[in-house]
Amino acid sequence: MTKQYSPSPRHIQEKPSPESALDPTSFVALLRSIGAGAAADGQPWPERQHLRSRQMALCDADCALAGQRAVQELLLAAIRAHQNSDADQYVGDRVLEGLAMASLSLTAFIQERVRPQG
Repeated sequence: MTKQYSPSPRHIQEKPSPESALDPTSFVALLRSIGAGAAADGQPWPERQHLRSRQMALCDADCALAGQRAVQELLLAAIRAHQNSDADQYVGDRVLEGLAMASLSLTAFIQERVRPQG
């Protein structure tokens, strides 16, 4: 990020495209229905009793959690599209596996950053 401050996360207020509105089981419509992902706000960690290195680790974990939420929303939308819609909406097994592996990797990173330093 090049800015020192990013605005607080807020929900995206976009209207769905007409083609997505026609088919509520399409991948894009399912993804929009799951919800908009929020990112970290870019602010320093609010708890001042921690060391600076610990504050940075917690900020890293916060950002990774935002990424993990986005990955899991994509994964959930892909699974729902596979189960409920036409075959042309299915993203494929390799994409599903990649999303699951990305979620596992983010979980491992978050766990490492949140673990107490000592």
